[in-house]
Amino acid sequence: MELRDKIALVTGGSSGIGLGVAKALAAEGCRVAVTGRSQARLDEAVAGWDDTPAPLARACDVSDREQVNSLFGGLADELGPVEILVNNAGINVPKRMMADLDPAEFDRILAINATGTFNCTYAALPAMRKRGEGLIVNIVSIAGKRAMKLGGVGYCAAKFAQTAIGTTVGLEERAHGIRVTNIYPGEVETPILDQRPVQVPPEKRAQMLKPADIAACVILVAKLPSRVLVPELVITPLYQEYA
Repeated sequence: MELRDKIALVTGGSSGIGLGVAKALAAEGCRVAVTGRSQARLDEAVAGWDDTPAPLARACDVSDREQVNSLFGGLADELGPVEILVNNAGINVPKRMMADLDPAEFDRILAINATGTFNCTYAALPAMRKRGEGLIVNIVSIAGKRAMKLGGVGYCAAKFAQTAIGTTVGLEERAHGIRVTNIYPGEVETPILDQRPVQVPPEKRAQMLKPADIAACVILVAKLPSRVLVPELVITPLYQEYA
């Protein structure tokens, strides 16, 4: 599928996987918008853009439904309706075990990682249904397939919920020509590592997946013909076991 001039929105787009995906989509000729909670961080990311036209950068807390609706309305006016949505916004916290997780932090993790995916998907679907096509890619985690202590109870719960949202919407919306893909990365070298309870040494970071690896998966899925659906894609670094 030709991606030139497709309108793409990437959430959590100021750094890490989101920024990598946004750059890859722009390199394919997409008209890209990125969003995140901090306009300053978005502006900094866009200022460092090279080789392709800089994306629109619009601050939005994806856990806030009114902000999401305003974002999509504004993008429709500036670029047109979103044709490719990449739900990437996600957080974790250092104190993530059940014994030390603040209940308020649990709520915040669920609100951004899971409800944020719901809010953006809900906002994107009407225009996609009207066109009879669209692509939604959810950047989940293998913690959304296999619960793990490393992720913590809040993160795993949110990622399992994100898995369920993507899978269910995919089943419902394929009749309207809308494809939904859940991508499940293993360990990726991104700023979220800074929220680990124990800091990750440089030699371990060097072995991890890079944002560009996840971006390549998104491009692969996006460029497939509209008749092709990839419901799930698992990608891990070579050292990380997944079974």
